[in-house]
Amino acid sequence: MDCPFCRRASGETPTRVIYENDHALVFLSDRGFEDGHMVAVPKKHVENILDCDEATLGHLMAAVKKVANHIVDNCGYGGVNLISASGKAADQSVFHFHIHLIPRKMGDGVEAWPPFAGAKCDADEMFETLRMK
Repeated sequence: MDCPFCRRASGETPTRVIYENDHALVFLSDRGFEDGHMVAVPKKHVENILDCDEATLGHLMAAVKKVANHIVDNCGYGGVNLISASGKAADQSVFHFHIHLIPRKMGDGVEAWPPFAGAKCDADEMFETLRMK
């Protein structure tokens, strides 16, 4: 398998590691979307949240929380955005589950929310479609 995040997790690719444990890796992105932009990945290859087992997801989220707390408590940031895409329809670009962490400061000018077009469906119909029965 030729997965760029598996190569980082195995140490094949030089990586600026922010945090690592036996199950997860958080590294500074070299794409430079924003200052401090990090990516968190499970070391186990899973394509996205849709095929991620609960234990792997739990390990990844524990690492994300640890890093998020660190950047707020120790690095001068006031918050963090978590961004993830699962599946081609959601514009997932690397098919290894990952979560972007974007450190935030008040008034930093980062537009983290996409420009939504607005709901087109009736809320009651959407509720009936989405609720778990």
